[in-house]
Amino acid sequence: MLFIGVFAAPLFAQEDEETSSVIQTLTPSKLIAKGQFDIKWFNNLYTQTESTFSEGREPRQTFFTSTIEGYTGVSDSKRINVGLILEFRSNVVADRSSLDVFSFDGERGTARSGFTSFAPSIKFAPIASVRNFSIQSSFFFPLVDNETEQGVFLDQKSYIWQNRFFYDYTFADNSFQVFAELNSELSLGDEEDSFANNSLNLIPGVFLSYFPSVNFTILGLVQHSQRIDLGNNFTQDFTAVGGGLKYQLTDAVNLEALYTNFVRGSNTGLGQTFNFGVRTVF
Repeated sequence: MLFIGVFAAPLFAQEDEETSSVIQTLTPSKLIAKGQFDIKWFNNLYTQTESTFSEGREPRQTFFTSTIEGYTGVSDSKRINVGLILEFRSNVVADRSSLDVFSFDGERGTARSGFTSFAPSIKFAPIASVRNFSIQSSFFFPLVDNETEQGVFLDQKSYIWQNRFFYDYTFADNSFQVFAELNSELSLGDEEDSFANNSLNLIPGVFLSYFPSVNFTILGLVQHSQRIDLGNNFTQDFTAVGGGLKYQLTDAVNLEALYTNFVRGSNTGLGQTFNFGVRTVF
């Protein structure tokens, strides 16, 4: 799952600069200026004891993903950013505690961890007159030798071309904001290397934010994921709902916490996620 963070920067890109904060104005739809740097650290912990593969409680499985993204502006028009994405994962199975993902013990048959992929990435605003619409295109290279070892899954062994389409709309009084994303992930590679190879995953999401103050956000979200078979004879889908908080800690740092619950799906787990992120722009 991919979750959107709206964090901080010593930068005000909207018209109401004196009355708006960067958690309102620097959404993922907006790009940073030439010479600036945007660094985000986002952590996702997914845990499940249910799935669509069986009825009743299953042994707990927990999957932790930590992602670092870094971008810099390269155009005077603030329409092109380039960067790099690095992912680290730690997974535990066999009914181990969710917090055991932070043990990094590699216990045979119950745990695996390590850096699993990296991606060069570009963000651009394709329409000069519409600055609240942007596209992020990234190509992920796998760093795992095997998806599963001793019964423990770590990450996809796939080359993934990811394209994310971002759009936001702020209502006139700046109290509410709608953010929408369509994420597409084309997984490529040998079918024997990954369950997901030769498939297309489409992930639309809608986020509604309410601003009690310029430095604080309460949000609700709905996301759906639909994996389409392109020759690997595997399909999958799930729907998640949730909510969260965002807080502008300083002019340079914002924090985010999110919770989601998988309310339905097919060929998938039915778990929940706990997410925390930090972002700075300078």
